[in-house]
Amino acid sequence: MHLDVRDLRNFYYRSALGRAAQRAIREKVTGFWPHPGLKGQSVAGFGFAVPLLRPYLRKARRVIALMPAPQGVMPWPAGAPNVAVLCEETAWPVETGMIDRLLVMHGLETSENPALLLDECYRVLGPGGTALFVVPNRAGLWSRSDRTPFGFGRPYSAGQLEAQLRAHGFEIRRHASALYQPPSARRFWLRTGRMAERLGRRLPLVMAGGVLIVEAAKQVPAPRRPGLAERVRRPLRVLEGIGAAEPARRRGLR
Repeated sequence: MHLDVRDLRNFYYRSALGRAAQRAIREKVTGFWPHPGLKGQSVAGFGFAVPLLRPYLRKARRVIALMPAPQGVMPWPAGAPNVAVLCEETAWPVETGMIDRLLVMHGLETSENPALLLDECYRVLGPGGTALFVVPNRAGLWSRSDRTPFGFGRPYSAGQLEAQLRAHGFEIRRHASALYQPPSARRFWLRTGRMAERLGRRLPLVMAGGVLIVEAAKQVPAPRRPGLAERVRRPLRVLEGIGAAEPARRRGLR
């Protein structure tokens, strides 16, 4: 079940906790993908990924914010030409192989058809294209609180997410976690949020991070050549069609 776009907007842009979460996750994402390195590439986000897309607006050749119909859409970015579009969850208005980098946040865990959604992610990525999936951590505090968007949908463990991505043709490259601060709007936790993120980098992946971030690349299978395989299965027989030799009859002695 997707959240309403107004609730997501209010959390990330109109609450102190949401802005802190946006900053913590975006710092991790730009650590994976520094925005100067995406110059001339096509970048897309699905779900509610717009808080993570802003750093790429100037350098990328094209930025598209895909928002699923059950969630709703809002114009984005503010004060600039709109790049947000409403789409069906498993049928995006994007040509096959058009996207170089894909960001998915608040899309996979709330999807009613995660398998078909991952197939669509695979379709729009070009050969060698990469995707970042941001999902609630099953072991984290944020997935246990319904005061934030990460408390809705299906939380994942690192192993579950990576196994699901591999089953749909993705190769896992790197993973990380973020949101080590508690999901609380109290001033103390907001003030110590940056320190919590720094300390959290030294902790195991599944202990405290509120979200998991997994980078995966599209794996293109090698083309098959049926001609060669057919020859191997049916080797050429040089003497095919020639009758089997019969032993000569021995002539009796006179």
